[in-house]
Amino acid sequence: MELPVHLSVLEKSTEAFNFIVKRLPDALKAPRVAIVCGSGLGGLSETIDKELRVEIDYADIPHFPQLTVAGHAGKLVFGLLDKKVPAVLMVGRAHYYEGHSIDQVTFPIRVFKLLQIDTVVLTNAAGGLNPDYTVGDIVLLNDHLFLAGLAGNHPLRGPNSEEFGPRFPPLSDAYDLDLRRQVHEAWEKVIDPVTKRRLHEGVYAFAGGPSYETRAECRMLRQLGADVVGMSTVPEIVVARHCGIRILAFSLVTNNAVLSPVPRGDDHLIQGRDVKELDAILQEGKANHEEVLEAGRSAAQDMQRLVVHVVSDIFGNL
Repeated sequence: MELPVHLSVLEKSTEAFNFIVKRLPDALKAPRVAIVCGSGLGGLSETIDKELRVEIDYADIPHFPQLTVAGHAGKLVFGLLDKKVPAVLMVGRAHYYEGHSIDQVTFPIRVFKLLQIDTVVLTNAAGGLNPDYTVGDIVLLNDHLFLAGLAGNHPLRGPNSEEFGPRFPPLSDAYDLDLRRQVHEAWEKVIDPVTKRRLHEGVYAFAGGPSYETRAECRMLRQLGADVVGMSTVPEIVVARHCGIRILAFSLVTNNAVLSPVPRGDDHLIQGRDVKELDAILQEGKANHEEVLEAGRSAAQDMQRLVVHVVSDIFGNL
């Protein structure tokens, strides 16, 4: 009986890389930027010029994780962003809660490294922990809380692949300051003030999911310094920085987390209420996936314009 062959991260990434580049025209073989489209933000792929466009399903790429979540199409889209910047878009991402290992979730970033990507732009839908945030606001990430990683569930755990990066990569500079400066400059040019949409900078907390956080967990994360919470992005950022790739990351606030404590059963204010009234109290502010997608759709156009403008400005004249 033959034993299964265990390939290294580099070997798997190289197989996926070779599969992809064989399907690309010369003009797209060296994309400058990769954009990861989060929940409800797959419309970013429509910003790719249709005259020079290649789509590759994840299911066809060796070792790529497969998606199971509604709203995530599962394909790489190569083409010219704003008709001039060679780019690749991940339309949909794999999540840890789907049953993938942390290595599988971050595998596409390794492939981007082999594609010689300079910058990864990550987008996600997130719950707002900061009480100053409202649904539809955009948060430019400048730091993160990775409690799972601190506890040992870390994408760089195990033998280090020196071909990608060092054994002990720093993360204090993970969120590129120059890129963030350019986002603020672009905001005034791109976003119509009539929309009253706001741009913040804040800290993202990674939660494993798939359940949304309890009220006590939200209060804890807020007290630890988190402004938004979600189920993606941070493992990808860790691996991207290990690979020496620059990071620009955005969260779209799609719901406001409930920070108030759960009502006590002996609270005199609820005595005499019927079951429907009690249920309405508990339902207040409760998040659900359909609302996340709808909030994403309503703000997607502004997010798309901002990302396209920033990427075009940075890479269009290089």
